[in-house]
Amino acid sequence: MNADDISEASPLPGRDESFWMATSPMTSLPPLAADTETDVVVVGGGIAGLSTAWELARSGHHVTVLEADRIAAGVTGHTTAKVSALHGTVYSRLLDTRGPEAARHYARSHQGAVERIAAVSAELGVDCAWERRPAFTYTTRPESRSALRAEAAAAREAGLNAEYVEDTELPFDVAGAVRVDGQAQFHPRSYLLALADDLRARGGVIHERTRVTGLHEGSPCRVTTETGHTVSARDVVVATHYPVFDRALLFARLTPRRELVVAAPLATGQDPGGMYLTEDDGKRSVRTAPYGDGHRLLIVTGESFTPGEGDTVARFTRLDAWMHDHFPVGDTVYRWAAQDNDASDTVPMIGRYHPGARHTYVATGFGGWGMSSGALAGQLLSRLVGGEEPPWAALYDPSRLWSAVREAPALLKQQADVAKHFVGDRLATTHVDSVADIAPGTGAVVRINGSRCAVYRDESGATQAVSARCTHLGCLVAFNAAETAWECPCHGSRFAVDGSLLQGPATRPLEPRATPKE
Repeated sequence: MNADDISEASPLPGRDESFWMATSPMTSLPPLAADTETDVVVVGGGIAGLSTAWELARSGHHVTVLEADRIAAGVTGHTTAKVSALHGTVYSRLLDTRGPEAARHYARSHQGAVERIAAVSAELGVDCAWERRPAFTYTTRPESRSALRAEAAAAREAGLNAEYVEDTELPFDVAGAVRVDGQAQFHPRSYLLALADDLRARGGVIHERTRVTGLHEGSPCRVTTETGHTVSARDVVVATHYPVFDRALLFARLTPRRELVVAAPLATGQDPGGMYLTEDDGKRSVRTAPYGDGHRLLIVTGESFTPGEGDTVARFTRLDAWMHDHFPVGDTVYRWAAQDNDASDTVPMIGRYHPGARHTYVATGFGGWGMSSGALAGQLLSRLVGGEEPPWAALYDPSRLWSAVREAPALLKQQADVAKHFVGDRLATTHVDSVADIAPGTGAVVRINGSRCAVYRDESGATQAVSARCTHLGCLVAFNAAETAWECPCHGSRFAVDGSLLQGPATRPLEPRATPKE
């Protein structure tokens, strides 16, 4: 890594870019420029959207993908790229809430997704650094051993090759761990760009920089873009991470979660030989990737938080310190952030958009496990569109009611958090009293002429002001200093300092505002 690639102005170590984005080519596909028709339109070009589109094209459907920015560059381009059926302690929860059959369906469908990516990579001859590795859920706390023993038993009953162990290749002691062999890690963009190329070779169409803002359900269905162009289709799949349309009030059952990532070179002989996850210390996830010259790249994820809340710079600093304290790594070379949505019952929502839907489908709520869930979504949605219903479809049905009672506490907490921001942020005082109080390189919400404005001051002292009201449902945004962005704590929309939209569910930018002379 060239030292010039690391920003001297940043208080944080490393290059502010995802390793996956830095080591793969950018795409430049044309935006939609005219009204068109297709069999299936897929809204969203991440792993769920591209996997679904590819599976459908392979089955003979004509598919059009509409991506608001660049394919495989949003959430998918900033993942940690583990492909695993071991998801924390999900099997214990499923046994308690849904029973052994649901746990078996979950294990088979997610392990099936692991094998699907392996098979497709081989079929297409993709060099995506596919590596089989065991997955571990571990703890350093002796009091948590019993929970992990129970999880190992639950995962084994569900059909995974799971065992409880107390020895790993981590360079520090653990109290206990669940181990599942036969999992994998890879370079997600290398895989998905190859998938996109093959999709187009099969007659599929991909339009980038094409933001969808409207959906009409009918025969045919019709989606409308921000430029006014439409795509008519028999079926519509919404795979936008957080649904940009909420026909089933899914926002009440989804909680956005942001996590930070740091990466540093590690001697090949120091590779811990697996993929690791613990909920200790605010969550820590560990894997490696090929890095060349006798090194691996250690990738550490953690510090889960709600977008727009807390000190992101402090979180990055804490995560980086943990990595250097626990592993013999060199200087940090990359840092980035990932975002996902947790379903209130912890199971992804993949299927028909709402109870009355006949030709609209959705994939969301992957809970940090987007790689297996995205590939799974491709398999499930393509079969639903084709008139098939796998036995595990009901587990992921967005309209499911089976967990309503057990889901209620999580639902109430999520809505209480939203209400806290929607109402409480309006009653609270602003972060600063005036624009003059905003330091260079920072931002704050300030009241200007009676209205809340999000004001950013750049290093030269110039200010930019936009409305502080998120264009999704009107919550007040907050400033993320580490990523220089405005974030909505209610549903996770993110905006650049000039108000332009970075990430939905919002579909419109923050409105510009004038700042008073200082």
